[in-house]
Formats: sequence, C-alpha cells, structure tokens
Amino acid sequence: MRQQIKVFLPRIFIYLLLIFVSLPIVIAYLWLFSSSISRELTFGVLPRSFTLDNWRFLWSEIKIGTKVFENIWPVTFNSILLAGSITVAEVIISLLAGFALSRMNFFGKDYIMKTAIILHAFPGVALLIALFYVLNFIGLLDKIIGVVMVKVALELPMATWMIKGFFDEFPWDIEWAAYIDGCTRFQAWYRIILPQIKPGIAAVAIFAFLAGWSEFIYSYTFLFSSENYTLAVFLKNLIGDFRFLDYGLLAATGLFYLIPVIVFFLISQKSLMKMTFGGMKG
Repeated sequence: MRQQIKVFLPRIFIYLLLIFVSLPIVIAYLWLFSSSISRELTFGVLPRSFTLDNWRFLWSEIKIGTKVFENIWPVTFNSILLAGSITVAEVIISLLAGFALSRMNFFGKDYIMKTAIILHAFPGVALLIALFYVLNFIGLLDKIIGVVMVKVALELPMATWMIKGFFDEFPWDIEWAAYIDGCTRFQAWYRIILPQIKPGIAAVAIFAFLAGWSEFIYSYTFLFSSENYTLAVFLKNLIGDFRFLDYGLLAATGLFYLIPVIVFFLISQKSLMKMTFGGMKG
C-alpha cells in the first residue's frame, strides 16, 4: 500500500500542476464561448440566456456608437489571403533552401546556417521603421503583398532550419538509388524525397499559417485602407478605446477568428503527430 502511494503521489502532483497551469486558458476559452451565445453570464462563465445577436456581424453591418465597421467577409478573405500566401511562399522557399543546405556544398554554407537562427531571433518590432521605409520605397506600403514579404522574410530562417533537419534524416542511399535510376536532382527532390518528409512539410505549413493568421503588428502598421484590413486589425478596431465596447460581439468575433485555425490544425494533425523536431517517428 505504501509502495502504491509512493508511485501515485508524484503522478497526482504532476496532474494537479498541469490543471493549475492550464486553468486560466481553459477559463478564457470557456468565457469566450459562453459570452458569444449569451446576454448575461453567471459566475463569469455560465450563460444565463441564449442569443445569436452577438453573431450578427455574419449577416449585417456592425454599428457601435456612431462608428460603422467593415463587412466581416472581405476582412476574412484578406486574412485567408495573407495567411495562405505566407504559407505557400514559406513552404516552397524553405523546402528549396533546406535541401540546398542539407545536400549541397557551396561557399558560405556554414555562415548561412550559423546566422539563420540569429536572424530569426531579431525582434521584428525593432525593424518597423526600417521596414516602413523599404515598403514605401518599393511601392508596397498599404498592400497585403508587402506584409506577406515582410512576414516570410522574418519567418523563413526558422522554417528552413526546421525542414533541413528532415532532409538530414533522409538516407543518402535512397537518394543515390534515384540518381542511378536516371532521376535528375530536381526529380529526386520532388518525386522521392518530398513524399517521405510530409510531416516536416505539414509542420512548416501549420506554423507558417498560424504566424500569418495571427499576424497583427505589421498589418496594423503597414495597412491603412479599410479594404485591406485583416481580422486581427478588425478585432483591434472593435475594441476601440473601450468606451463603447460590446463584449458579446467581441467574444463572438474572437471565436470566429479561431475557427480556421482549428480546422487547419485538425486537417494537418495526423501528419503533425508523426513529427519530432528535426526528424520523423518511424
């Protein structure tokens, strides 16, 4: 009996610690859901009366005080365009760069690998003014493609480093067998190697999508026209100066903002669970 207590006590302590750490996040999501479907809450999280009025932004314009907000659907399309473009660009470039760093020898390779993580560690907010001037100079200020370029440039070092680990794990014997069978380097990369590192591609894709979908600071700084707003900027504008804040509407919009991320995660979950950092499970 005493031996069983010694075994279970550490486990109980770990579970209690995990519950304690997770509790604020669970309560936050519970409040978000309850507030989105209710006019009033009991004990902060329990809905008292059901309503869909907080979701009215899906079928009508929103007016808070004297301010009329943009229709949610063009804003949602802008967010999808931003996150999708970042995902596609980051996956393609990181796959090419990761393969080159893993399989080829060229001048400056070691220097690029050593500085890749350092570049990712730079706080992007420190570059805001410089990036503003650059985008203005090349005519991409107040355009979604400008934000895409900035975000891809800042996220690419980490994505390349991550996908390089998967190329490193791929056996040289199989790649050489493809060359002996007549494949070119591109054909071996495309037909033989890429299908074997799908978990790595899925990991880079989901991290790139999440980074693009949750992007706020660059969108808020570099996009001025309301027709280019994304959902993150839309949420910030809903909060405004807190004088006329509609918490139910804000909760429903926040929940709507989460839905594509949850769907994207469920789609890529199977591949993601096969991944370990820098390689794949057998």
